[in-house]
Amino acid sequence: MNDLTPQQIVAELDRYIIGQHRAKKAVAVALRNRQRRRSLPPELRDEIRPKNILMIGPTGVGKTEIARRLARLVNAPFLKVEATKFTEVGYVGRDVESIIKDLAEIAVRMVKEEKTAALREKARANAERRLLRILAGLEKPKQAKGPFDLFGVFAPEKTQSAPDPEEQGRLEMLRERYYRGELEDEMVQIEVVETPPVPSGMVGIGGLDEIGQGLQEFFSAMLPKKVSLRQVTVAEAREILTQQETEKLIDWDDVYREAVTRVEESGIVFIDEIDKIVGGYGENGPDVSREGVQRDILPIVEGTTVWTKYGPVKTDYILFIAAGAFHVSKPSELIPEFQGRFPIRVELESLTVEDFERILVEPENALLRQEKALLESEGLQLEFTKEAIRTMAELAYQLNKENENIGARRLYTILEQVLEDISFRAVEYKGQTVRIDENFVRERLDPILKTTDLSRYIL
Repeated sequence: MNDLTPQQIVAELDRYIIGQHRAKKAVAVALRNRQRRRSLPPELRDEIRPKNILMIGPTGVGKTEIARRLARLVNAPFLKVEATKFTEVGYVGRDVESIIKDLAEIAVRMVKEEKTAALREKARANAERRLLRILAGLEKPKQAKGPFDLFGVFAPEKTQSAPDPEEQGRLEMLRERYYRGELEDEMVQIEVVETPPVPSGMVGIGGLDEIGQGLQEFFSAMLPKKVSLRQVTVAEAREILTQQETEKLIDWDDVYREAVTRVEESGIVFIDEIDKIVGGYGENGPDVSREGVQRDILPIVEGTTVWTKYGPVKTDYILFIAAGAFHVSKPSELIPEFQGRFPIRVELESLTVEDFERILVEPENALLRQEKALLESEGLQLEFTKEAIRTMAELAYQLNKENENIGARRLYTILEQVLEDISFRAVEYKGQTVRIDENFVRERLDPILKTTDLSRYIL
């Protein structure tokens, strides 16, 4: 993925998102510039920072989806956050550094999943070896015997002794039966380590999320691990032991280092509803709270160092994509410093009838494809005529024009109404092919469309 050209990036986005070529082009160039930056000498590389993007357009036209698909395309840590979240608490909002801390958590989870997948075969082999020893009676569950053992202070690590010939023969016999699949339903007793929950009264106070989280981790580390014995099948035991062995094999310091690097070099933050924090002038003077949120977010976007529990994270090279409908306000009403940090502005177009028609059938995750797959799971085949698809697209466009414009999401409400009865009685149609034509669509939607008030609630 590191060698994707802007044209290839746009082509990949086209597989899932209809239209909005300008926005796709902007994010493709931003992503390619990241790859170009990596090939530069260090002294020049440090001077080049990403050009953040401001997307302007109504809801449901693909702003979030473009950013999310872009991050998934290059396996980059991605976080979507609403700007209004930071106006909820206090005068100027919550601690905006939580954006980077949350992004670091996502990166750690991504790297852990990758390491887990890479180590799975080795962990599974170790788990199967342990499982066979447990089945053969060569490894017994350990129980803490003293109060200090609960904390793991004086609990000695038991070494595995080599089995004698008789035990070795029993082990080989069990191994043969195990690999033939004869032991899958046998019951076995294994140890499961559980971390006791920390009482809610012991952590944090309202609004002090960071302190609460720190206390939570502190008490989790201090409280003894609860070791319980569970009777499970061999198949279940294999999965539990594989997970335990994976945890032993993972180098957590390496995971944290790689996660921080990934956030710094390829992290993408999508800040939605940016138009809702434009400071307007009301009856009681300027709305300084909203402008305060802009000023709070500004250092993160400009480039600063945020301290997380995995180490310091520099935000200089994180790509920030802001988005908003800007129905009431205008981008020029943002504070000048904030505007300057989003030099690339892209206006997304409202969807046309043709766009709605293509959204229903063309993308790899097309809505009609999803509905067909859901009903095929019950043995029912759906067939949509071109006229039916066109009618649904026209109705979506008409409803967006007459009511609130919610973009492609209008198609969900229309499809749900059209297919409601079929979905409800899917078992009765098992083995049949149901043909959805224009008349079928109109029969189900016309009664609602004729009643204006009803259509506002349902469609």
